[in-house]
Amino acid sequence: MNFKSALLPIIIFCCVKIVAAQSEHSLYNPSEIFAQDFFTKNGNEIRSSNGAPGPAYWQNRADYNLNSSIDTTNNLLTCSETIQYTNNSPDVLPSLWLQLDQNTYRDGARSNYYFHASVVRRQRQPGLSTHTQGYIFDNITIEYKGKVFTADYIVNDTRMQIRLPQSLSSKEKINIHIKYHYTIPGMFGGRTDVYPTKNGKVYEIAQWYPRMCVYDDLEGWNTLPFLGSGEFYCEYGDFDYTVTVPSDMIVAGSGELQNEKEVLSATQIQRLATARNSDKTIMIRTAEEVNHPAPASTKTKTWHFKMYNTRDVAFGASRAYIWDAAKVNLPNGKKCLAMSVYPVESAGNDAWGRATEYLKKSIEYFSAKWFVYPYPVAVNEAGMAGGMEYPGIVFDGFYDKGGDLYWVTAHEIGHNWFPMIVGSNERRYAWMDEGFNTFIDVYAADAFNGGEYAPKRDGEYAPGKGNPADEIVPLLKDSSAPGMMSRADMLTEKYRHPLAYFKPAFGLVLLREVILDSNRFDYAFKKYINEWAYKHPSPDDFFRTMNNEAGEDLSWFWKEWFQHNWQLDMAVKNVAYTDNNPENGVDVTVVNLQKMAMPFTLEAVAQDGSKTILKLPVETWMQGDEHVIHLSTTKALQSVTIDPGNKLPDSNRKNNIWKG
Repeated sequence: MNFKSALLPIIIFCCVKIVAAQSEHSLYNPSEIFAQDFFTKNGNEIRSSNGAPGPAYWQNRADYNLNSSIDTTNNLLTCSETIQYTNNSPDVLPSLWLQLDQNTYRDGARSNYYFHASVVRRQRQPGLSTHTQGYIFDNITIEYKGKVFTADYIVNDTRMQIRLPQSLSSKEKINIHIKYHYTIPGMFGGRTDVYPTKNGKVYEIAQWYPRMCVYDDLEGWNTLPFLGSGEFYCEYGDFDYTVTVPSDMIVAGSGELQNEKEVLSATQIQRLATARNSDKTIMIRTAEEVNHPAPASTKTKTWHFKMYNTRDVAFGASRAYIWDAAKVNLPNGKKCLAMSVYPVESAGNDAWGRATEYLKKSIEYFSAKWFVYPYPVAVNEAGMAGGMEYPGIVFDGFYDKGGDLYWVTAHEIGHNWFPMIVGSNERRYAWMDEGFNTFIDVYAADAFNGGEYAPKRDGEYAPGKGNPADEIVPLLKDSSAPGMMSRADMLTEKYRHPLAYFKPAFGLVLLREVILDSNRFDYAFKKYINEWAYKHPSPDDFFRTMNNEAGEDLSWFWKEWFQHNWQLDMAVKNVAYTDNNPENGVDVTVVNLQKMAMPFTLEAVAQDGSKTILKLPVETWMQGDEHVIHLSTTKALQSVTIDPGNKLPDSNRKNNIWKG
């Protein structure tokens, strides 16, 4: 609702003009925003009331052994998979559920019918003539207590249920053996695909193996189908995987390469050794070597990778890759390796020639600021996926350059913190990974190369354009906009970016810079990251951690910003000198016209230019929509302003200022 002022008679007191602003009916209700009903469940031994995992916290585990090969003629991936699943829950499990994301490309998959008529989103899913058959299973067996059983299973869209011949007891392990193959989707794959370049095909291989659904204390089995917007929720474990491809191809994958001597040339091994100790980017395979390769061979090579304590792995493979790398400097003298692989079409210092620099600097910043990057290698891969994240590897657009490439690189590798390290449920709560990650991007952009690509803006909000506090106002005014707590797949394209990325990120900026301060926020936020690293936090766990570690009951903020999409409209209603004498001070009446409350700054500027600044807490609005604030000024005023720095998302700034 907009605040409107009415013209009133001018009354002269000691040669000072006093104007009273007449407000419309206020929508603000303190008993609603400060109601003590935010947390509907008490803490328990699994999830403590202070937001930390409780003494009885548990989560199940899935360790994977994957032996795959790619038929590059038919674009066919074949794999033999073993999952060792550990039931750490207190429950007996009569069946197991697995995710089958490749089935999203089947004709008739649920994902084909869920999107609104949005060209952008439809392009991320198969069209009428661009389908695959999804997973084709050759053999599935169960190994339990020394016995091997043919699996009794059903497939329902992107899920598989294995019905066990004998229930899996608490603290027991079971092995699942799966042999399968599938056709790799073309450029319609969205997150996983094969696409052509002048020097050969590039394969981006993700969501490529059946993986365990999460069984947790909140939902039991998490079996939401994969529709596209809602991303992933995976168990942690160790991965040992191989990829067999033609001998002239390079494979860049999650984790650490185990057999350099078998798959790399002596020159490449020497260059990698140099890169591991170099802050400057070192070429491992040059454009010249890509353009003039060795004669073709019918032989194959098997690339062997391992990755520990992770929730997923992905890889890229191509004979067209330029390959470069550099050292990443981590806290306490640690280091890891950043590398980029990209076709010659992406080469050049204005493009992917700086990709490893962007990757390296982002990891160094996030590690120093929030949590140390835990893996030995990070890969930036150029392809059609155009911005997709997996542990230890990101797929970024091969056409990106300059600021666009920096921003997508920083954002996608930032996902290694949210949700790869802090393992939230993306399929339900997109803001817990996209929003948190966008938030840390803001400060990373400020720090990179003296702010070369700062300030960071998100989505349609162009770099350097406008004030985020103003840019979010149209969303807050939109009465049709859902709350951020909506299931990820419910967000239509109109609201997906604003609600999954921009609003939660800006909300954390408000929390850090306006509501708390950087010291209190950073301490609490890092506590959340450390407590929930490699675990499965819920929204309540985040809210409780921030409340407890910042020492504030922020329930009002979680309610207005995350649960609801309320507006903020504060106004200066009246300014009156005490006894009509500026020397006796001034009474400023402020009013809250909308449903949101915020702490705010009040600035009074005297006629001689001197300023009085008062910071008001959110409790100003705890008992009503109107408050009179006495300022002990001794001089006549030229203006009184609410939020002079324009940090708050006030929907009508015109009524924030009174002029004398």
